[in-house]
Amino acid sequence: MEQQNAQTKNKGGRPQKAVKKDQLLAVKCTRSERFIIESRAKSANLNVSEYLRGIAMTGKIDRQENALPREVLNFTATLNHMAANLNQIARKRNSREELNLIERTSLRIQSEQIKELAIQIKSYLQ
Repeated sequence: MEQQNAQTKNKGGRPQKAVKKDQLLAVKCTRSERFIIESRAKSANLNVSEYLRGIAMTGKIDRQENALPREVLNFTATLNHMAANLNQIARKRNSREELNLIERTSLRIQSEQIKELAIQIKSYLQ
């Protein structure tokens, strides 16, 4: 019986992190201090939590530069969103359900958006 429990089906999703950040630490500051902290975190390409942790633990912040330009990241985000939508439609279709008019229309629109995105990517790379 224990072997069956040990071999449960992986339900997918995001894998668990080795070290989970689950402790909350509140900091009181003035409105102007908050603005300064947020702007410094933004200039270091970090969120406020990462920025404050870095300052507290090491006393300095190394600027993180994005490896890819913002345009490429936007293309990737758009493609990921479309892929998720198409996956939902494919899953429904594979379960032998028929697509309704709204879903078929959405599929056509997303197909056109993918073509347009491919054109944008090609023009960006040239």
